[in-house]
Amino acid sequence: MTRSKLLITVLSTALLAGSVAAYAKGPGQGGRAGDGPRGPAFEQLDQDGDGAVTQAELDAFAAEKFASLDADGSGTVTPEELAAARDAQQAERQAERQERGIARMIARLDSNDDGVLSQEELQGQRDSGRFMRMFDTNDNGTVMAEEFEEARGDFRGGRGERGHGGDRGHGRQGGGPRASE
Repeated sequence: MTRSKLLITVLSTALLAGSVAAYAKGPGQGGRAGDGPRGPAFEQLDQDGDGAVTQAELDAFAAEKFASLDADGSGTVTPEELAAARDAQQAERQAERQERGIARMIARLDSNDDGVLSQEELQGQRDSGRFMRMFDTNDNGTVMAEEFEEARGDFRGGRGERGHGGDRGHGRQGGGPRASE
């Protein structure tokens, strides 16, 4: 057996073993790009759809996995090809996480269940008076440039909401609403 064929066989076996091991681990504990949450789906392994997986089908699956790594079709996988495959897999996982996060956010905020977020639905989720409580340090109902810059400096300094243990520097604790709010 030539060195190239031996390398292909070893890598194919390793790829297949990794896919099957990820499949056996359970949800969220492995898997590869194009695989389900637990590795390859049975249907991916049972390539002829007869309800049984043969060694030939496992070998074919491993060969497909290897071919997907061998981007230039040279019969070998370079470190650059492995890195590209890893980067693509990470990008795909990141995109899937972001999509799930967006779906959760919409589900949480979509008060009329129409599948989209309106300005009213988004505005209902934020504390519109928080800005004034945080930045209007003299309680005159306006924020001057000096107050804004001072407050930003307090936040950058890691002192929390207007620093000073929650006291905004003028007697109110925790930056809570003024009596007039």
